[in-house]
Amino acid sequence: MTKKLIQFKALTMDCYGTLIDWESGIWDALQPLLHFNSRRDITRRAALEAYATIESLQQAETPDMIYPQILEKVHLTFARKFNLETTPELNAAFGNSVPHWPAFPDAADALRRLQQHFKLVIVSNIDNQSFAASNKKLGVTFDAIYTAQDMSAYKPAPANFDFMLEKLKVDHNLSPGDILHTAQSLFHDHVPAKNIGLACAWIDRQNLSTSENWGATARVALRPEVDFTFPTMQALAEAVD
Repeated sequence: MTKKLIQFKALTMDCYGTLIDWESGIWDALQPLLHFNSRRDITRRAALEAYATIESLQQAETPDMIYPQILEKVHLTFARKFNLETTPELNAAFGNSVPHWPAFPDAADALRRLQQHFKLVIVSNIDNQSFAASNKKLGVTFDAIYTAQDMSAYKPAPANFDFMLEKLKVDHNLSPGDILHTAQSLFHDHVPAKNIGLACAWIDRQNLSTSENWGATARVALRPEVDFTFPTMQALAEAVD
């Protein structure tokens, strides 16, 4: 990649894991289940790794299901995996937990700075109502928002990226060369984005580039070659400024 950051016209961004701290949100939302079963032996790392596998399989199996319902199914499967008792109420509470997931401390300020240079576009495995709650924590008005609910598919499905590119072409006159896809997840975002030739900025919040800390993100067998790597959104904003 010889293109400079400032030469791109739009940042297409994942939200959860990139802007919203979904790992803390998921772990916090699992606490009622763990407390209900008096299970203190299940570590955060073990829980997140199990979640990553369960969620990706559920999304692939039911791409038309909206995200809160996905989370309910994930919670039930998670409980069975660890031999935990659960209830419909606990499953539903986990399904509706997204509005409580916190933003990363740097996200809102970084977005405000980046919006001075780029169109900002969300491409997220989420439903519209849940994203609206998260958006209140991010402090900007996005130029476009494309959710799994809109697309009836979940990343890393190619359909999500085809939908995004078509909408950006028609609505914003943007070509693939204008776009820098910006995300934390190699599995959900960078592998499919590189497969269609998009430039990518990896927000490596887990320091995965120097570790095996996959967290709540499903593993990939072969890590894609990204064009830029930053530890945070703030670091990306500083590189642009």
